[in-house]
Order: sequence, then structure tokens, then C-alpha cells
Amino acid sequence: MNPAWSVIFFTTLAGAAQGMVVSLALSKLAGVPLGAGFVAGVLLIALGMLLASLAASTLHLGHPERAWRAVLMWRTSWLSREVIVLPAFIAAVALWWWMARSGQGSSRWLMIACIALAALLWLCTAMIYACLRFIQEWAHGLTLVNYLLIGLASGCTLLAALAVWRHEGAYLLTLAPWALGLTLAAWAARSLALQRNAGLKPKSTLQSATGIRHPLLRQHSMGMSAGAFNTREFMHGMGLGLLQRVRWVLHGLGFALPALLVGVGLVSGAHFLLPLAVLVQVPGLLAERWFFFAQARHPQNLYYQVVA
Repeated sequence: MNPAWSVIFFTTLAGAAQGMVVSLALSKLAGVPLGAGFVAGVLLIALGMLLASLAASTLHLGHPERAWRAVLMWRTSWLSREVIVLPAFIAAVALWWWMARSGQGSSRWLMIACIALAALLWLCTAMIYACLRFIQEWAHGLTLVNYLLIGLASGCTLLAALAVWRHEGAYLLTLAPWALGLTLAAWAARSLALQRNAGLKPKSTLQSATGIRHPLLRQHSMGMSAGAFNTREFMHGMGLGLLQRVRWVLHGLGFALPALLVGVGLVSGAHFLLPLAVLVQVPGLLAERWFFFAQARHPQNLYYQVVA
């Protein structure tokens, strides 16, 4: 598939914001003492990330002014459900921020609602891809697991970095081990998905795609003199060498190096390494999401596989 940067930014930013809000809500529900100013600041950053991801998602639309029509298919479309759940989650986070900022404290039921809406948003986003049975790289349970764990890991790591910035030392010592554990768990799940996808064999063949049953069939031409919608949207046009390099980047910057920085910072007390882990992880997670889309092989590419 041809990765769309608007969708890459949307899913990465929104996932991290969801993970940060969920981590903060669970901390408050567990009775961790946190200042109202710190809570309000974290929620404001999460709101900014969610709104930025929402703005990025509209860039993928040919007619953004018609985006409201997406909600009409909520009975059958996971995309429509995502369009409904995302504004509801933003509204819940905004209400929580307003309560924290105005000194009214934090409602237990509102925090539970934020957790539930974040989980539902992860479900909707992941199922947009996992429900496409003809794309084998997406149609499995690890797609949902990866969206959930990567969002929690990136959000928890970002929250730990903000705790360093706001000098919340006691909270940092509670949060950093969770950030490390979630990053390692997300790495393990993503590695398992990559290993699974690497061994997949296409259910369709060049013979079944073209209807020509000859066993030694080879394609030398796309059959047209220029590209078309199919070749632009479902083919990324990158070589195998670039895909392999991006795979190393997602492993190294997305998971391995952030986990190392968080672990060393936790053990040695060098807490400045946690914000550095966030800066390292951002390009790694963008590479991870790009690879998620680029690795998917649409069956129609069996017919349009040769451009010239």
C-alpha cells in the first residue's frame, strides 16, 4: 500500500495522546498524589495532540467539508465509528482539563469515561485495517494489540518525560518502570507481527489475477502507458532495500533505544534521558506506522505490479 502521511501522523499522534491520558487517569484512580497544575498541563498537551491529529486526518480527504457524512455508516463502518468516538474522547479530555484548571478536582467517573473512550478509539482505529480480510498483513489480532500497546508505551513515556520537566520526581519513579515495560511489550508484539507477515504467502497468484492459467506466466508490462488511481494508492514504489532500512529504524528508534534510555535513566537517576527517549521515539514510531502501511500487499497489485 502507499502510506498516506496524514494517516500516519493521525494514528501516531492520537495513539500517544490516548496513552498519556489513560496513564494519567489510571494514576489518579490509583491514588497517586499529583498537583492540579501538572494534571491540567498534561491534559492541555494531550488536547493539542488530539486536535493536531484530527487536523492531519482531514488532509487525507478530497472534500474535507463533507467529512460529517462519515458518521452516517456507523452501523457497518469502523471508520464511521472512529469519527464518532474521537470527538467524544476530545470532549471528555477537554472537560477534565477544564475541571483541573478551575480547581474542581477530577471526577472519578470522568476519568473512567476517558479510559473507556480511549480504548474504544483504539478498537475502532485498529479494526479499520484488521477487518480487511483480503489484506493478510492486517487481518489478525495483533493489529489491535499493536495499536493498543504502542499507544500506551509512547503515551506513558511522554508522560514520564513531562514529569521530569515539571519536577514530579515521586511520580516519575512510579511511571518510568511502566514506560519501560510497555515499550518492551510493544516491541515484542510488533516483532511477532513482523515475523508473521514475513512468512505470509499470497492467496492470489498472477494466474488467478489475470485468468491465465499457464504455470510459467511472467508480467513485463502494466498494460497502460501511465499511472492510474490504483497504481498511486495501492503501490508505494519503494525498493526492498528501503523497506529493510525502515524496518531497522522502527526497531532501533521506535523501541530499542527508547527502552535503553528509560532503563538507564531509571537505574542511574539521570532523568534527563527520559525526554531524550521521547525525541528518539518520535521518528521511530513514524517509521513503524509507515512500514505498517507499506508492508501491506493489496491483491490488485498482482495485476498492476509492473509499472513499465
